Formats: sequence, structure tokens, C-alpha cells
Amino acid sequence: MEDKPYISVLIPVLNEEESLHELQERLHKTLENMKKPYEIIYTNDGSIDSTQSILEGFHKSYPTVKIIEFNRNYGQHMALFAGFGYAKGDIIVTIDADLQNPPEEIPKLVQKIEEGYEVVGTYRKQRKDSLFRRAASMIVNRITSKLVGVKLKDYGCMLRAYRRSIIDNINMCPESSSFIPALANTFARKIVEIEVEHEERKKGTTKYSLFRLLRLNFDLMTSFSLLPIQFIGVLGVIIAFLGLAFALFLIARRFIIGPEVEGTFTLFGILFFFIGIQIFAMGIIGEYIGRIYQEVRRRPRFIIKRELL
Repeated sequence: MEDKPYISVLIPVLNEEESLHELQERLHKTLENMKKPYEIIYTNDGSIDSTQSILEGFHKSYPTVKIIEFNRNYGQHMALFAGFGYAKGDIIVTIDADLQNPPEEIPKLVQKIEEGYEVVGTYRKQRKDSLFRRAASMIVNRITSKLVGVKLKDYGCMLRAYRRSIIDNINMCPESSSFIPALANTFARKIVEIEVEHEERKKGTTKYSLFRLLRLNFDLMTSFSLLPIQFIGVLGVIIAFLGLAFALFLIARRFIIGPEVEGTFTLFGILFFFIGIQIFAMGIIGEYIGRIYQEVRRRPRFIIKRELL
């Protein structure tokens, strides 16, 4: 096998000890059948089970396997950013470790890159996730498509392929919070999305809770667009005009009908509504300020505890 790999497969791993052996066997078989030089880079994202010892066993048994170990959990996208820094392939493929995206689909993605596309996204055929996960993903996909300007069916599927030039551009982005599929699409000119199989999770548990999905939405909105804060500005103007119109209405009513005590609770209701909008607006503005604070501190995005390359 040549020194320089043609394909780099990046896999973020968090407490996936139950699925790793099957994943490695299927990956190895699939990539060997492609007859092209490759490397497999696992990033251990702060696992507390036996994941690290299993990965070290892979490194000893398979010359193509490389390991990056974080000192703690930093999140899936930070694990991929770390892998991007070490990947040497002309084509970089990302895939989850839970086996819901079959490794046997990788040749389809590589073929599309070889046809001239810069980014190959995937959407899951007959998705096996719960109704809650499907609904949350649908919301994320619509928000992402609006913010990035590239309409895709499934931004949440991690089985994706990138041309080397796109990864080089991503590596030049030092921001501490980002969503890789959306970031890649801002650099790419030729993007395609293909259908892939999707399997039900048989081992382990999902790492995305409701809180993490909501946090992902905030990351998307505040990392890729000024639309939320612009929306607040427009909303403020509209509310100001409505408030002025309502004040003129009350003055006119006072002259026509005279003093009255009715409507006190209605006014309180309107007041609380406006206060709620103000608090919401302050929260969005605070999110942007918080991201500025994170960036100006210039702290490292992640700490690598150990490398096995």
C-alpha cells in the first residue's frame, strides 16, 4: 500500500464499545474491496467505557488505523475537526460509529467525488429513528437550508464525503463553534446529495438529547447568519408602530367615550407580551455576545491527550 492514502475515513467515537468490532470489520472489508490506498482515523471523544482499549487493539492489528484521543468530551464536530487536521487523503469520508449508516455505502460517495463533485451529502432511506428524532431533524434541515442557501434533504446524516480542497478550507476556520456540513457547503460549488441505506441502532444509545438538538439549532442560527438579530430589529420596528397605533387608539377612545376602568387586565396582558418579546430578543443578542466572548478568549477548541498514528 502506498504511503499516501487516497481515501481518509474519519469516525468520531463516544462510548461505542458495543459496535466498534463490527464497524471495523465492515469498514476494513469495504475499503479493501475498493483497491485504493486508505486510512481510518478514529477520534475518541472522551469515552468512559472500554472504547480506547478497543481502538488501541485496532491500531495494533490494522496498519491503516490511526487513533486520536481527547482528554474529555468536546462534541462530534470537534472530533471531526481534529480528524481533518490529520487526514491525508484526497477524498475524506465522515461516518458515525453507531452503524446506522452502513460502511458499505462509502464506495457510492467516493464515486460521486470522482465524478467531479466537491461535497457529497446523503439522505437516509426509510429512516429508522423515532418520530421525535425525525421531526427534530426536519426542523434542523429547514433552518440550515435557509441559513446556508443550499437546500438539502438531510443535513443531519454524518455519512458524507469531501474533496481535499474543501477540507483545506475548513481547516483554515478557527471558530470555536461550527456545524461542519453547513460550513463545507459555504465553500463548495458542486454539491450533490444521494440516497443511502439507514439501519436501526442495535447497540448503544443515541448521544443526541433534546437539549443537544436545541443547542445545535442555536449554533446554526448564530454561527452562519445574522438573520435572527436582523429579525429582532425588524420585529422591534413593527412592535413600535403597533404600540404607537394602540396609544393613538386609546387617546381617541378617551375623547369619544370618556374615562373608563375596564380593560386594565387587557393592558397588563399586552404589557407582559411585550416584556416576553424583549426578554427573547435579549436572549438572542446575548447568544451572539457569548459567541464573541468565546472567540476573543482564543482558547483551544480541543485538547488531544494521545495520538497513535
